[in-house]
Amino acid sequence: MKKFFEEFREFALKGNVMDMAIGVIIGGAFQNIVKALIDDIINPLIGLLFQADFSNVVIPMGSSGVNLAIGAFISVVINFILMALVLFLMVKGMNRLRDLTHKKEAEKPAEPAKPTQEELLTQILAELQKKDAK
Repeated sequence: MKKFFEEFREFALKGNVMDMAIGVIIGGAFQNIVKALIDDIINPLIGLLFQADFSNVVIPMGSSGVNLAIGAFISVVINFILMALVLFLMVKGMNRLRDLTHKKEAEKPAEPAKPTQEELLTQILAELQKKDAK
């Protein structure tokens, strides 16, 4: 059981897991911002066309009293599209930063190739032959 908890601690404290947890928390907070933008700014502006709060716009389905809440559905779709756009832009920005970092690493001069064992032995043999020739 002790080994299980040690493995779990290693897993939980790895950078990727912590980064993911932070991303989920920030994403949840950002979701509230987008929801407020939709509910408090975009829906009232669209609602001007319908003379009502857009999220309350419904399509009546006959005399049965069943209504399609088309306004609420469209609000959720707009919310999703904005979140997807923002996440796309964030990932694109992070990828650009990563690419810049990799370019800087690639621009560093490469170390000269070290001779192989065979090449070293050939050089040693040549030196020994020169000594014997003298």
